[in-house]
Amino acid sequence: MSQLFELHPTHPQKRLIDQAAAILARGGLVVLPTDACYVLACQLDDKSAVDRLRALRGIDDRHLLTLMCSDLKALSTYAKVDNWQFRFLRDWTPGAYTFILPATKEVPRRLWHPSRKTVGLRVPDHPVVTELLAAHGHPVLTSSLILSGQTEPLTDAHEAVAQIGKRVDLVIDAGAQGLEPTTVIDLTGETPEIVRVGRGPVDRMG
Repeated sequence: MSQLFELHPTHPQKRLIDQAAAILARGGLVVLPTDACYVLACQLDDKSAVDRLRALRGIDDRHLLTLMCSDLKALSTYAKVDNWQFRFLRDWTPGAYTFILPATKEVPRRLWHPSRKTVGLRVPDHPVVTELLAAHGHPVLTSSLILSGQTEPLTDAHEAVAQIGKRVDLVIDAGAQGLEPTTVIDLTGETPEIVRVGRGPVDRMG
């Protein structure tokens, strides 16, 4: 059975954040609140944890995962970003957005889009995630907490424990989360292209 940590949504307890970071570092699979919906999260370079995540979601290698970064500096380590892309990212991060960008060699090839050599990245705007990424010291791989055979993510931490508690190592409860995943924006062309409208508003993007 997984552990359940109840964290304050805006002032998370450092002791629990440090414990959660240690679980990630040991290869744990974690249910994490974000500024969009709950996600499954694990270490970037832990193939076993990534395989567990994919199995729980019921997805194969063709389904791209999102690399969640603490800030733009971390994001630029894993994505090739030119001047206009950086300006765009600066205006729209942190927030409930996933950006498709060309991957650098820091991203394992098995996580690239098979034909485009791209990767999905985001910088979330949620105190729990921000503190956890800082404590962990590295980005984490994530996927929306939509279980196999379902179309919407789980919104309650206790429901997550009830349904998948034996298949994850930690569930972080920071209050009920929404049903919407992130808005996805492709930045590989000459101008931004909205691929999916989700939690992040797009009305100011023109």
